[in-house]
Amino acid sequence: MFVPIKDHNPLRVIPFEFVNVALIASCAFVFLVYQSGLVLMPGEAQFAFALIPAAYFDAVSLPVDFIAVPGDLTLVTYIFMHGGWLHLLSNMAFLWVFGDNVEDAMGHLAYLAFFLLCGAAAGALHAYMEPASQVPLVGASGAIAGVIAAYLLLHPRVKLWVLVMWRVPLYIPAYLALGVWIALQFISLAVASPEDDVAWWAHIGGLVAGFALTPLLKRREVPLFDRGVAH
Repeated sequence: MFVPIKDHNPLRVIPFEFVNVALIASCAFVFLVYQSGLVLMPGEAQFAFALIPAAYFDAVSLPVDFIAVPGDLTLVTYIFMHGGWLHLLSNMAFLWVFGDNVEDAMGHLAYLAFFLLCGAAAGALHAYMEPASQVPLVGASGAIAGVIAAYLLLHPRVKLWVLVMWRVPLYIPAYLALGVWIALQFISLAVASPEDDVAWWAHIGGLVAGFALTPLLKRREVPLFDRGVAH
């Protein structure tokens, strides 16, 4: 697997990616305050705001102390929770590199709606495919999968710096890096074991939502596949 470091793709419409930065800041704030133990001792936040499929479908009942929001709202709140520092940092690296250009192509409000819808679709597919699971689903990776799909549709020829296996830097086109990432999601899903702690179905759900929503939410004048744009 790889972590993106930087792309060479300046903003063309908006002066600054306010929503993308706010999403990153929100995820970091939630983790620092409620999950890291640095500000407050970790409590039931991960259970109260996570998406638990069995609870979502009322197959099990959560203790009252673990219920902070209505079940449907956990399709959004789980996005802002993360299971650890590495989980948070890797997700935010993807969002930092790719989210700004997707926001540029859609506009601020449309991008916010896109991100939340992709996250909700990711959570919904995971819950539907694993309805008996009592394992809390947390993390923005499903929503970020939607951002990756959008970036691939919008800017496939942009060159990226990526860090493969956290060690090897490569400078490659987006279609290669993101195409490999997407292929790995399906391969990982096919070979996943019951003990696997990665919600592969959530990644697939986010990808499908991203591919479906991007043509609908992008600005009319923004071309798909960077048609007519020189890099």
